[in-house]
Amino acid sequence: MKEWRLKQHCRGQLYHGSNYFIPACADIGVATIHDLSVFRLPETHPAERVRQFETHFQATLDRATHLITDTEAIRQEVIGTFAWPAERITTVPLGVSDSYRPRVSCETVEILSNYGLVHGGYSLCVSTIEPRKKIDALLKAYGRLPAFLLKRFPLVLIGGTGWRSEGLHQLIESCCARGWMKFFGFVPQTDLPVLYAGARLFAYPSCYEGFGLPVLEAMASGVPVVTSTDPALAEVVGTAALKVEPDDNDSLLYGVVRGLEDEGWRETVSVAGLKRAGHLTWERCVEQTAAVYRKINN
Repeated sequence: MKEWRLKQHCRGQLYHGSNYFIPACADIGVATIHDLSVFRLPETHPAERVRQFETHFQATLDRATHLITDTEAIRQEVIGTFAWPAERITTVPLGVSDSYRPRVSCETVEILSNYGLVHGGYSLCVSTIEPRKKIDALLKAYGRLPAFLLKRFPLVLIGGTGWRSEGLHQLIESCCARGWMKFFGFVPQTDLPVLYAGARLFAYPSCYEGFGLPVLEAMASGVPVVTSTDPALAEVVGTAALKVEPDDNDSLLYGVVRGLEDEGWRETVSVAGLKRAGHLTWERCVEQTAAVYRKINN
């Protein structure tokens, strides 16, 4: 009975599958494809997720009227991988909440003190703990910093546990034991904007993304960003961040050092990041998504 009601509800309605899949009952469907990591990097996903895509994703493509991607980089990847018609796929960038904004130390002191942090006294990475985020590369590069920088600017890692991360957690524990790193795991959503705004530098060297929302949140917070040359990340940050090869440890180390010490560069990218983030809002995302709906219905 429940399945019958779902079919009745879907029939003749535009259904937006915001996370890859469209149900079989939908006869007018839009699917948002965030990235193709499960196909490009299956070894970084749990086996059950890979099987889910292998079994059901093609059926979604077969019934989809239109597709949405978060970046042009992924749009081109979907077109090339699945021979998808270019006119039936639209890029709609994600947005950032206005809770992510620059803050002065008197605005952050109460929350930061709960974590044993001081404003401007740490670097930050916010990421799910999983292989393709290249957290291991960041830790290895950061650990090569001069002792005075490690002491002055410990690395703070925030994020829930993903998959295939047992070895990474061992590395995290080792770095924390040396005193230059703090790992907080999952933190309340209400604390995140303050933790971003209090950071001196945000580092996000992921090797593959569909968008990379954390770098946008950091830019909106006025924090200088070092990220990777991944096409989607490069598209999101534009010229408002330093982009390095995530597997080039020397380049990543150079990026972190510059992000911590080069005051001229820091000021330039902070201003550029705020300007860039100002163009990427959830209001704009909603408007562009609604435009896709209208296009389909006309």
